[in-house]
Amino acid sequence: MNSRYKAGLIGSAAVAAVAALAVGPLTATASTNGPSDQVDTANPRSGVQNNVLSAGLTQTSVAWGSLPIANPDTLNGVTHYGYNTGNGGPLTQDPHESFKTEPDKNVYLVLGGHHYLFQGHETGPRGYVTRIDLDQADPAKRVSLVADADADGKALPTFDGITWDPFSQQLLLTAESTAPKGGAWAVHLNADGNPSTGRAVGLPALGSGGFEGVQNDADGNVWLVEDIGGATVAGTNGKVPHSYVYRFTPTDKTDLTKGGSLKALQVARPDGTAVTASQLSANPSDPVITALHTYGTTLKTAWVSVHEGAGTFDATASAAAADATPVKRPENGVFRPGTHFGEFYFSETGDTNANSTLPGAFGAIFRIAQKSPSASTGKLSPVWIGDVAHTGMDNVAFAGPDRLLVVEDAGDALHTQRNALDSGYSVDLSGSREIAPQVTRWLAEGRDASALYDATTNPGYNDGDNEITGIHVSDGDPSVEGILGAKAPVLSDPSWRTFWTQQHGDNVTWEVKPAGR
Repeated sequence: MNSRYKAGLIGSAAVAAVAALAVGPLTATASTNGPSDQVDTANPRSGVQNNVLSAGLTQTSVAWGSLPIANPDTLNGVTHYGYNTGNGGPLTQDPHESFKTEPDKNVYLVLGGHHYLFQGHETGPRGYVTRIDLDQADPAKRVSLVADADADGKALPTFDGITWDPFSQQLLLTAESTAPKGGAWAVHLNADGNPSTGRAVGLPALGSGGFEGVQNDADGNVWLVEDIGGATVAGTNGKVPHSYVYRFTPTDKTDLTKGGSLKALQVARPDGTAVTASQLSANPSDPVITALHTYGTTLKTAWVSVHEGAGTFDATASAAAADATPVKRPENGVFRPGTHFGEFYFSETGDTNANSTLPGAFGAIFRIAQKSPSASTGKLSPVWIGDVAHTGMDNVAFAGPDRLLVVEDAGDALHTQRNALDSGYSVDLSGSREIAPQVTRWLAEGRDASALYDATTNPGYNDGDNEITGIHVSDGDPSVEGILGAKAPVLSDPSWRTFWTQQHGDNVTWEVKPAGR
């Protein structure tokens, strides 16, 4: 990727079911997949492949890995949007290339009249947070460093998840590592969108665990979705469920350092008894896992207490001890517009192995339905159940009240097994909950030359195939009324914007728009 914006229609295929991403009639143009109602197939895992989008959609790069940081931390190698150059290596396609930092989940905010996109960075020798100024035409000035050290000046962990907390005026970031390294951090921004101190503050009251998804609700609670793989079960090519969904209720929602109450989701069997970690570890083929991956199933849920106060603790171990219910690598979650934060949808990645014989091997999208975001009980049901061709479900975002966008992160091994790279899907939630929803592919991700190089010849510290992450739809409203799920996106309105990050390789972040908007 050179230092110029890349724009245009990257392939096309007419698709009515992804109309939440388009406006007006869809115009077919040349496509690698031919004219169809959707992008027909995923790209094969061979050579360099272009991204293919549905007809009527265009995408423009807003940042890419080799873009310089306007205010670098040169001493620590934090010099480029997608690279840490601390090892002195060149940026890409070299046996000693620099560390790729993998910009991840996106947060779009309009602050002080500026349109910004914030991201944490997932890999490399230290974590950091960047800000893309979407109004800045000069690429050399477009990306700035928000923070790469904590309050004591120590290096930050690498970050996966990010969200904006309007109650405390902070970016909340999550580190996807087992305790004691994983957990949550916060960076305060002023009204103009600038970091108040340039430092991140740890939030031990939220626990230490492999958190990835992080999301606020209207009551000021913080929802956390954990992504830690469990132990491999011999002879199955699958793993034990080992990760939890949490809800943190702060003592003071304007100051999360004051502590609060962390609870974890517990699922009940039809007989009313809890589904526990010890049970699923003893029997990874427990029939309740099959039930949860069957359309029409609804099981009761409750929130069980994990920890009270402000001290440091192991959230994963504490959730297991509290008889919360583990899930097979959940990753991200978001509230459905129009439900008053009463429906929370989260992704489950699964085993990312085509040969897994365990139930739930290919993951799902689940719905937690409650009377209110702070309710103590609710119900859990599957929305979309994965299979070999549709698995590794990662980031999720609503593009309308009935339109859920889901993107894959299947990984190189599964890409090889099914000879298919990742895809982005649109799930229609308007139909019956007793049957599979209508799902269409709006994106067939490609593989750029840098990712191909890393997948075949890199020194081992940079990832291979490109991955889809950070799907994000927002109007940038930084107030409580702008929390994701408070409003229904209207993508014919230019104030609503859609972003996704093509991780690995050139590490490009794209903005997707209806053609001609």
